[in-house]
Amino acid sequence: MKKIAIVGASGHGKVVADLAENLGYVVVFFDDAYPKQQKIEHWPVVGTFDDLCCNQKKYPEAIVAIGDNNTRTLLAEKLIQSGFFLPTLIHPTAFVSKYAKVSKGTVIFAKAVVNSFAQIGNNCIINTGAIIEHDCVLGNAVHLSPNVSLGGATIIGDSSWLGISSATKQLVGIGSHTIVGINSTVIHNIPSNVTAFGSPAVIKKYH
Repeated sequence: MKKIAIVGASGHGKVVADLAENLGYVVVFFDDAYPKQQKIEHWPVVGTFDDLCCNQKKYPEAIVAIGDNNTRTLLAEKLIQSGFFLPTLIHPTAFVSKYAKVSKGTVIFAKAVVNSFAQIGNNCIINTGAIIEHDCVLGNAVHLSPNVSLGGATIIGDSSWLGISSATKQLVGIGSHTIVGINSTVIHNIPSNVTAFGSPAVIKKYH
């Protein structure tokens, strides 16, 4: 049976582990809380991140299950430099068009929809029930929370995070490293490095 090493023994890590198991992987965790933490639910925590980087031959496939976009990107890049393969994990109940493109290290959870000609970058989180309509373009390390809905041809920059049940109008753009709050509605372009929320969403904070 194929093994996968999951970095990050947290709540998000448990969901990724469940998905990986569903896809036929044997799961082991690596977390810097080791050796104090040696188990998460029934899955073993067997070492730190540095331990994993020294065991590429034993665990050739790995994925970073950390919600923070910047941390996830940094650790994923280190894994790639160490020779690991970062798979794409797609839940069996998700729909991903054969014309969509999903890049390495991305996880797509149950009941999500990725429609035709959408493009999703590396190390993204597409959470439960999220909808990515046709021709959307998501950069690397984008995090869509549960039930996010993106109208057609929405563009989202690297490392941005959309909160639960937020939505975008078609043809809008959201910059990089931007946060969109829960239940917000994006009807105009939002720049990089801001926090915006409301319906319609307005900028509340500059980072």
